[in-house]
Amino acid sequence: MSESSKTKEGGPGPAAEPSLRPAEASDDTGADIEAARPDMGDEEPVSAQPTAEEIARWQERAAKADEHWDRLLRLTAEFDNFRKRAQRERQEAVQYANESLLARLVTVLDHFEMALAAIHQSSTGNLDSFRTGVQMIYSQLRQVLQEAGLEEVLALGQPFDPQVHEAVQQQESSDVPEDHVLSLVRKGYKLKSRLIRPAQVVVARPPSA
Repeated sequence: MSESSKTKEGGPGPAAEPSLRPAEASDDTGADIEAARPDMGDEEPVSAQPTAEEIARWQERAAKADEHWDRLLRLTAEFDNFRKRAQRERQEAVQYANESLLARLVTVLDHFEMALAAIHQSSTGNLDSFRTGVQMIYSQLRQVLQEAGLEEVLALGQPFDPQVHEAVQQQESSDVPEDHVLSLVRKGYKLKSRLIRPAQVVVARPPSA
């Protein structure tokens, strides 16, 4: 019997490939989609109206915000007042910086006026008395200025220092070393460590042969 006849009679033949049923494919796909879908059962329902607890919490936050705003306004006003007061005090400090010094110098001025009046009223013209009075006034003036921080620049016999000395002349000398101050033309002064006026000096140089 031929192979074709066996097939026709229902005998064993080549196995047919199984086909995927559409129903089975749709069932698997739907299961995957359901598994991948997030679980929405744990979310709290959104209420349309706020609860009394939420309203109380918002009111508390609003009260704190108002309190912080009032505190900020007060601090801003206090800082502005402090800034204006500091600026005013700084201007007054600059304007009246010499008040204490001038108050002491006024006394020296009084003594000068008294000495001049005594000279004009004196018929004998006692120069010794006038000299003594002027010397006392000079000593008082030096003391006032020294207490205010005035310092005299050391010059005579010192090495020439262009930072504090101003050379106006050079002069030969065998007694004073070269480039040392031979004589003082005008005194120099410092206010503490700051130079106010350099000392004008004559600088020594070696004698010519």
